[in-house]
Amino acid sequence: MSDSAAAPSFLYGISVLDLSIWRPGPYAASLLVYLGADVIKVEPPGGDPMRHYRELFNAVNAGKRSIMLDLKEPSDRARALDLAERADVVLEGFRPGVMARLGLDEPAVRARNPGIIYCSISGYGQEGPLSQLPGHDVNYQAWSGALAPEGGTAAMPPLPVADLASGMTAAFGICAALAGRQPGGPGAYLDISMTDVMATWTGDASPADGSGPEPEPTPGYGLFTTADGCQVALGVVNEQHFWDALCGELGLDDYRGLPFAVRTRRGAELAGVVTAAVAGRQRDELVAALLRAGVPAAPVRDRSAMVAAALPVSPLPFATFPPFPIRLPTQATAPVPGLDQHRGQGFH
Repeated sequence: MSDSAAAPSFLYGISVLDLSIWRPGPYAASLLVYLGADVIKVEPPGGDPMRHYRELFNAVNAGKRSIMLDLKEPSDRARALDLAERADVVLEGFRPGVMARLGLDEPAVRARNPGIIYCSISGYGQEGPLSQLPGHDVNYQAWSGALAPEGGTAAMPPLPVADLASGMTAAFGICAALAGRQPGGPGAYLDISMTDVMATWTGDASPADGSGPEPEPTPGYGLFTTADGCQVALGVVNEQHFWDALCGELGLDDYRGLPFAVRTRRGAELAGVVTAAVAGRQRDELVAALLRAGVPAAPVRDRSAMVAAALPVSPLPFATFPPFPIRLPTQATAPVPGLDQHRGQGFH
């Protein structure tokens, strides 16, 4: 990173060879960068295709160094193996079998570097009936049940959750493997299926147990439309003081004091009452009033509004966006590498 004095040092001295493209692997490696790792990004001829999406590329590759190698060429493949021999971590995100054909799979690297932590991120895992299928984020979410967990018609997801969740899972697994590695001991192999990651988030059961009628909605929890056509998010669940404060601010004095069990039984009725009351207020005025009253409430923002607000909940001044998702005492500014900018360089 450009400001080594300010960079976190949790992974100081850890070298990562990032062979991945697009978003999941590069995002995982970017999290390691923010924790202090030295990351060399190997890009194919012409560069990572994510470079066509400049802002997205910048977000997941800042702080790395870039070397362009054609892994189909023996000399470039030998260079990649030399880097892997000196690395603590190798990260790749290709379809199963690609790295083996290139001579850069886990057994090949481990023969040169027995202590390597080798992480593969793929859509469906290294083995199994789906392993060779092509895919991107929306496919993995669809297979995992994440797009329509309760059935019905699915909608396109607003965020690439499979990409980001698998990247964070990979970074978590790599850090765990690094923590557990003994000096001079063997490394580890991490096989991360993006579909499996999403399946663990979807779960095997809905909040309802399926033994009775559809449960009543929780009346103070969810998204509500305001008079100006915006939305607010209310987070009142079973807390009596939150419910009473909500009723007080919305002028619903007749409903104050209702215990949670009663609110649950009358969920649809009370949700309608809250909906009607919220519909008569302007979003920003209502959110400010609810927060003053101690009610968990938030405006539903779009991306541009969130960025323009400069993350007021954060105590840190971020020079670039998006920031690392863990609040650290210091935050370094990381430059984005030009394609092949660091040709000939090795790990520090």
